Amino acid sequence: MADIAEELSALIEARRDDLIALTQDLIRMPTLNPPGDNYLEICEYLAVRLRASGFEIELIRAEGTPGDSDRYPRWNVVARRAGHRPGECVHFNSHIDVVEVGRGWSFDPFAATLDDGKIYGRGACDMKGGMAASIIAAEAFLEVCPQFSGAIEISGTADEETGGYGGVAYLAEKGFFSPERVQHVIIPEPLNKDRVCLGHRGVWWAEIETHGEIAHGSMPFLGDCAVRHMGAVLDEMETSLFPALAHKRTAMPVVPEQAKQSTLNINSLHGGQSEPPADFTGWPSACVPDSCRMVIDRRFLVEETIEDVKQEISDVLERVKARRDRFRYDITDMHQVLPSMTDRDAPIVKTVSRAIEEVLGVAPQYVVSPGTYDQKHIDRIGRLKNCIAYGPGILDLAHKPDEYVGVDDMIDSAKVMGRTLLALLTDRDD
Repeated sequence: MADIAEELSALIEARRDDLIALTQDLIRMPTLNPPGDNYLEICEYLAVRLRASGFEIELIRAEGTPGDSDRYPRWNVVARRAGHRPGECVHFNSHIDVVEVGRGWSFDPFAATLDDGKIYGRGACDMKGGMAASIIAAEAFLEVCPQFSGAIEISGTADEETGGYGGVAYLAEKGFFSPERVQHVIIPEPLNKDRVCLGHRGVWWAEIETHGEIAHGSMPFLGDCAVRHMGAVLDEMETSLFPALAHKRTAMPVVPEQAKQSTLNINSLHGGQSEPPADFTGWPSACVPDSCRMVIDRRFLVEETIEDVKQEISDVLERVKARRDRFRYDITDMHQVLPSMTDRDAPIVKTVSRAIEEVLGVAPQYVVSPGTYDQKHIDRIGRLKNCIAYGPGILDLAHKPDEYVGVDDMIDSAKVMGRTLLALLTDRDD
């Protein structure tokens, strides 16, 4: 078995140029979400690649899910390669979507520039480098061990960056992640190559709207400014809520250290008149804004209940209401996810941990992600607990300008994934 493992690692190393080219191809497809660009293009690309390696392919549109439309259909690809004997199935799941580019880039975000052993681009780290590493690992394993047991699955799924409802959640509802079909899941998110990620914190998204009354901007006393009301909400959050959250700590091994506390992000703020079209060259009209909307992104700990998390926001709003005349508001749930964490003794945890020790010569670190990822749906909907995140890339680079993935890190992660397949899908006594 040791000889086969070394042969597998050598073959992955020999495919370095292929790994680079594959990663660059994936990055050069700008699968921005929102709105959901080029999903079918990347799924068809993956289908061609994996069909050539003997995988059976399913292209699945998540019709009726949030964001799905004829203009922006939510496409997913699932590839399956059955072995020569019955056995367990190992599934590698990667999301195909990437977030907006943002400002501050030194490189073209979709050129996939290779510079000093790093591939730069939006999605390089999160998580097209991980997807590429899993494909190379699977292809190398199939060449070294063509008579394997069980099955290998590789999926490229939509909308992880906006909740995963058009991707893994939809597939889980259709049975693609049932324990009868799949026994082990690795999600190659960028948690660093020497870490096994067991799960994630919880999340609650909501929209708060403050209401006012429109009037002429020269006579604001005749109206009621909704933006000022929202300013009072923000002030109350700064005064009472943010300090309270900073004192909440978890026993979960969340990384980075700052994420071991509860957090709240103001995702967006819109007040007054709508943004004009890009080609409009005029000025705003003189009006008092009668509406202001704020989207909040609350991350919470396993020690907190979702009911308490929501109550904290309600308390903030009620305190503001008690001291402001004419203060009116609405709060609307957007989505919520409870914390999830796989047991450290789970088979996939132990197998990947052993592979990390063999490849890297270090004991793995067990961590929990600050943000949710698609493990939530595999756990809650699929009822499959034997799931982790493991992949190349540095967590702190996700969603940042000049995002990159290191080629050596992808190679090492692919070797870990390859040895994991070797341990789970072959007889170690052969």
